Amino acid sequence: MKRTLFLGALLGLISGSVWGQQPHVLLICVDDLKPVLGCYGDPLAKTPHLDRLAARGLRFDAAYCNQAVCAPSRNTLMLGARSTTLGIYNLGTNFRRAWPAAVTLPQYFARHGWRPERVGKIFHTGHGNHDDPASWTATFALDQVVEYLRPENSADGRLTREEAYFTNQRLGENHRLPRGAAWEIVAAPDNAYADGRIADEGIRRLRAMAERPPQPLFLALGFVKPHLPFTAPKQYWDLYDREAFSPAPHQTPPVGAPPYAGKTLMELNQYEPIPQQPPVSAAVQRTLIHGYYACVSYVDAQIGRVLAELDRLNLATNTLIVVWGDHGWHLGDHGMWTKHTNYEQANRIPLIIVAPGVTRPGTVTRQLAETVDIFPTLVELAGLPKPDLPQPLDGVSLVPVLRDPAARVRDHAYHVFPRQRAGQSVMGRAIRTERYRLVEWKQPGQPGDTADLELYDYQTDPGETKNLAGDQPGVVAQLRAILARHPEAKRPIN
Repeated sequence: MKRTLFLGALLGLISGSVWGQQPHVLLICVDDLKPVLGCYGDPLAKTPHLDRLAARGLRFDAAYCNQAVCAPSRNTLMLGARSTTLGIYNLGTNFRRAWPAAVTLPQYFARHGWRPERVGKIFHTGHGNHDDPASWTATFALDQVVEYLRPENSADGRLTREEAYFTNQRLGENHRLPRGAAWEIVAAPDNAYADGRIADEGIRRLRAMAERPPQPLFLALGFVKPHLPFTAPKQYWDLYDREAFSPAPHQTPPVGAPPYAGKTLMELNQYEPIPQQPPVSAAVQRTLIHGYYACVSYVDAQIGRVLAELDRLNLATNTLIVVWGDHGWHLGDHGMWTKHTNYEQANRIPLIIVAPGVTRPGTVTRQLAETVDIFPTLVELAGLPKPDLPQPLDGVSLVPVLRDPAARVRDHAYHVFPRQRAGQSVMGRAIRTERYRLVEWKQPGQPGDTADLELYDYQTDPGETKNLAGDQPGVVAQLRAILARHPEAKRPIN
């Protein structure tokens, strides 16, 4: 093992990074974070720390996940392969069942001399799934996604449905368990909740690294908010006036969309006081939106603490920083909540990259990017050889864009989501261009004429109010030709 690390480190020194030295890597993953950040133009968001980070590097305004749900999205990040390549579309299937020899992003860096460490949620754990010990030299015990400070909010301290899911308990009988609260407002220190403890540990890892003999660090920090429940210290709720939040103006599905393409309360209705079926009252909607923003501000503060320590240790000039949200989140638009769709609000993500000497401060790009692009981008930035992996590498390097935000390396982004149609599983394969999104719903391998289609024009209809597939056959044909460049979705591996 020592010989492998030495040879890897030597190779890294020979190849050299894009600025001539082996950089540290700080990969910050945030659960359920959509671009409700000040730096993305959100007029209400109070996110000063992420705003300052964006001012140091490049902000991607058109970045998309490859599937809008936690486990598959994180697989695409760590393996550089899309869900349709891996054949994994659910929360419970661990990627090593399908790809036992796969080399993850931190594993690849470890082979070339980096020390990979994890703090918090990187791979999805829960719903029968688990972390990947092979990816890490050191880990910090996964912290709680669902946690309450007041017993009454967790059904007087009993195991709740979502707690059970995320701790792999009683998975077959979760519906019999009580629901926990959808939000909690308690005056408490930041580390009373998981993300504060994750930041504390991240700071300790940076300090320990600074005291060790020189070895580049690959540190992955996985923050859990703004994932439900919306539990954040009261000071972050107090940053906002609840009456400033308005329910989404358009709360019906797109006209002409397949009836199975959307969703309503799935996941959200596992919490009190959410009704089992819509509608959700305007007052509850305001509280949910308020809670989401409060949690975003809370996680922003924790990321800010880590970044401040990186600066204090004089490490920032030799550290690649990536901030990535695993998928978007519906906040009542189309009458939908949480993620699990092919629509814009579920799939657009924040992506900020700071690469000293490569990115220019405060730059912005409209280049389309996918989660799978992060793997080859970090590899190139670190000066490592082009990966030859057991799994396919679907991503492309974004380094040309980091150097010149006007550069173009993709003409579309690709994402998917599975659904049931008339009792049969269908796959919604989608491409997003600068102007359009096309979704093709059909069983993998079936003829194209069996597909239901969705087309949205974001130039004329940014709110996705009407499916235009029947009105613009020429555009549909052009976009289906692009989609045909992608192989059919691999059938699910369960």
